[in-house]
Amino acid sequence: MRLTHEHQELAASLEKFIEAEVNPHVDQWEDDEIFPAHEVFKKMGDLGFLGIDKPEAFGGSGLDYSFAAVAAETLGAISCGAIAMATGVQTSMATPALARHGSDELRRDYLTPAIAGDMVACIGVTESGAGSDVASLKTTARKDGDDYIINGAKMFITNGMQADWVCLLCNTGDGAVHKNKSLIIVPLDSPGITKHKMRKIGMMASDTAQLFFDDVRVPQRNRIGDENRGFIYQMEQFQEERMFAGLRGLRVMDDAIGDTIEYTRGRQAFGKSILDNQVVHYRLAELQTDVEALRALVYKTVGLYVDGEEVTKLASMVKLKVGRLQREVMDSCLQYWGGHGYVWESPISRKFRDFRVSSIGGGADEIMLRIISKLMGISPD
Repeated sequence: MRLTHEHQELAASLEKFIEAEVNPHVDQWEDDEIFPAHEVFKKMGDLGFLGIDKPEAFGGSGLDYSFAAVAAETLGAISCGAIAMATGVQTSMATPALARHGSDELRRDYLTPAIAGDMVACIGVTESGAGSDVASLKTTARKDGDDYIINGAKMFITNGMQADWVCLLCNTGDGAVHKNKSLIIVPLDSPGITKHKMRKIGMMASDTAQLFFDDVRVPQRNRIGDENRGFIYQMEQFQEERMFAGLRGLRVMDDAIGDTIEYTRGRQAFGKSILDNQVVHYRLAELQTDVEALRALVYKTVGLYVDGEEVTKLASMVKLKVGRLQREVMDSCLQYWGGHGYVWESPISRKFRDFRVSSIGGGADEIMLRIISKLMGISPD
């Protein structure tokens, strides 16, 4: 991926927005355990940040994915993980299949307002018995005239308490588990839907919900693309989700290392700064090297994706490495902050809490290893 002046202008514009409209409020939103998604997304939509790579006909900018990638990396400048994650759900997890496979009517009704920030979206895949094993999900959508009747439940749904609609993966047939699922846009004010807020150890400003569907009626025209091809469409969406995680993580880790350098340079012990100890500055140099190596992998993956190449293996490698490296970077940096790193208000402790989920959400590390080994041809499955 080659960055142009236009990419740099986009990053500068988004970072200016973050510093003016987001970061000054993060501490309060973290305390509230929710941020005003409609308000923030509307401001982002007005500035064109929510539809960078989406079709111009539906309000997007029509740029290639490299520009969305630059925006995803810049979102790492937000001083908590929750709001970047919520934004990524809106741009890279709940809307790619709709933009690519949805009917014009469906895109006008749901994609256009999502790009404008007039609607908040979420993605409904995970269930209590079907997390990384997506094929085993139990939520059903059965035909009744021109409608679907939906029954089931989803959990760990980012934006779930505030979202206007969910891109819901559910069973629409009785065939093979990879060929019996569809993606359906379900308005979350539909009768029969109840929500329950879930508390987490990190990502505090992001609302996370359990969603329950009890005979929820939705028009069949709300289905994205062909019936029973939802599993394939969702696998496509996962590629953008995994690249988003890798891109955002680069800036997050850069900032964690930079903040730790600044802190340890000013902290004195035994007559010299903490940073002057070889074990500290060597370790930080090693971590920064690892981040740069990951950046090369992420940028290669994005470049191939822009060119229309298959990136499942590389995107899975990105997701695996960003999750593991974030855990390593945050843990190592927190150690050098000492007791100050262990208090709740510390910026490094927030990163330590927030980014532990990167090895879980969007496909756990073990699932990434399964995909990679299968595509290497060395898995017995």
